[in-house]
Amino acid sequence: MDHRIALFFRKIYNAKLRFRLKNHNFSLIASNCNGGCILHDLGQPFNSPFVNLWVKPKDFIKFCDRMDHYLSAQFTFVTEEGISYPIGQLDDIRIYFQHYKTPDEAEVAWTRRAKRINRNNLFLLATDRDGWCYEDFVAFEDLPYKNKVVFCHREYPEFPSAVYIPGFEHQEEVGLCMEYVSSNTFKKYYDAFDYVAWFNQGSKEKTTQEQDDGI
Repeated sequence: MDHRIALFFRKIYNAKLRFRLKNHNFSLIASNCNGGCILHDLGQPFNSPFVNLWVKPKDFIKFCDRMDHYLSAQFTFVTEEGISYPIGQLDDIRIYFQHYKTPDEAEVAWTRRAKRINRNNLFLLATDRDGWCYEDFVAFEDLPYKNKVVFCHREYPEFPSAVYIPGFEHQEEVGLCMEYVSSNTFKKYYDAFDYVAWFNQGSKEKTTQEQDDGI
């Protein structure tokens, strides 16, 4: 399929998703870029600082478990061999700002979006990549949140939060779910999950929310 044709059909598909979406004031805390891409497809504001970045599984779970603590912590920026983009240290966890040029840019964006988090309409999205292990499933399942999902490369029926994303069965982890499944379709890997129905389970309360300039 020609790239321009794929984009055309993707716009139509996204329009249908947006029409179905009834929950418009939620916050999506995502361990990588899946969150920002899904919000972009749905035309929703970034009511979360977890945009254009990624976090290692155990650090992501720590953050979700002690969200108030980490949101009140001050950033320091560190370096790691082989990584040129900013890495923010919040107490004992690290935030990898992969799509930011400078620490100042990353910290300003984080601080601005962190103020928008809606604790009454919160969704957590993880993936079984970047070192995710079986113990992380257990810890993630124990988090005190109703709406939580982890995209997986295979089925894990013992974990209610596990969502199987087809296409990565022969790999050790789920791939980049925001990418198109093939050159012959406008569908993305994460479209295998009905995230609109998931969001619609949350609060339907509507409040005034400033749209992010990046949407």
